[in-house]
Amino acid sequence: MATANDRAVLQTIFNPSTPFGDIPGLDEEEEDNTQEEGDAFAPELLEQVRDLELQGVSAAESGDVSTALERFGEAIRLLPERASGYNNRAQALRLRGDVAGALQDLDTAIRLSRGRGRAACQSFVQRGLIHRLQAREDDARRDFERAARLGSTFARRQLVLLNPYSALCNQMLCEMLGRLRNPAGTGSE
Repeated sequence: MATANDRAVLQTIFNPSTPFGDIPGLDEEEEDNTQEEGDAFAPELLEQVRDLELQGVSAAESGDVSTALERFGEAIRLLPERASGYNNRAQALRLRGDVAGALQDLDTAIRLSRGRGRAACQSFVQRGLIHRLQAREDDARRDFERAARLGSTFARRQLVLLNPYSALCNQMLCEMLGRLRNPAGTGSE
């Protein structure tokens, strides 16, 4: 079973722009999910799958995306009804440049998780980021809203950035603070 530190490292690897502790309260929810997983899956099989996922994360961390994809694929073959493997494989697929494959895995992770728990939260964030990169702002907003409801601070920040009024206010505030910090730089020469 993964320790709290392992989970923090996984979070950082698979969501590098997300700070540690981004998802407050999910540790408790994860304990509930672990209990549900323990009820749904054979404990020895679940332990084997989690180990494969950790191996995949380690491989991805070292830059070996092919091995990471193999490990995540093995985990999915062993427990195809577990959302976490699809979420992890989606990140590796994204690293490889397979956005369509990543989106397919994210959709599967969200469906399997029924939109609840850590895997769902991370999947909504990942899918929202892909939508943003594809200039699909409405889709991105919907995914970030769902992730924010699951506790993601990162998703909340993305929602602020997607709000044009908020972005304008932030821009004006930054300009004003810049003038206050450097009053000599605001005059015309």
